[in-house]
Amino acid sequence: MHFGMVLRSVALLLVAGAAVADVGPINRADLTRALYGAPQAQPVLAVLPAPDLSAEALGMPPAEGLTEAWLMAQPAPQGDAEWQCLTEALYFEARGESLKGQIAVAEVILNRVDSPLYPRSVCGVVKQRGGGGCQFSYVCDGRADRMREKGAADLAGRIARAMLDGAPRLLTDGATHFHTRSVRPGWSRRFDQTASIGAHVFYRHPG
Repeated sequence: MHFGMVLRSVALLLVAGAAVADVGPINRADLTRALYGAPQAQPVLAVLPAPDLSAEALGMPPAEGLTEAWLMAQPAPQGDAEWQCLTEALYFEARGESLKGQIAVAEVILNRVDSPLYPRSVCGVVKQRGGGGCQFSYVCDGRADRMREKGAADLAGRIARAMLDGAPRLLTDGATHFHTRSVRPGWSRRFDQTASIGAHVFYRHPG
């Protein structure tokens, strides 16, 4: 006999027995437990929150550009000679500028590193000489290159670290040159101006 038919027969016998004994109607839940046993408790599945995969949560620079809050939340900056050269360049060339102004100068240096027209390292770009002088004025000004302002040096180091680690370059549109507003070098008439930020005007070398 099929197992389901056996169960139905048992159920009918229980119902008949209840009628003979006059014990009242049989509760459906009681009958189910008699036939199949007590229902098993269902496991409770924990619902975990979705992981935060934003750039900030992963310790990556924000896609929309660096912010001071993000920079200050990072570990104390450190690095090799390339990091040191970029830090010093930002400190001596742009520490009086806004955050964007300092990032813009970092973009120029790194854009030069990427260009075949300039040395292939940060230190090479920063210390490059030619035309009777230096590409970055602080290198040839005869002063000791000591970063005395701790807060400015720390911020420059944080910007340098983030930019070397791949922070987006969004401010100068590939600029390779800049000058202060107080001067007008001859090359500025031949190059395309790409941005004007703070005290500096930025240009991209043709080609």
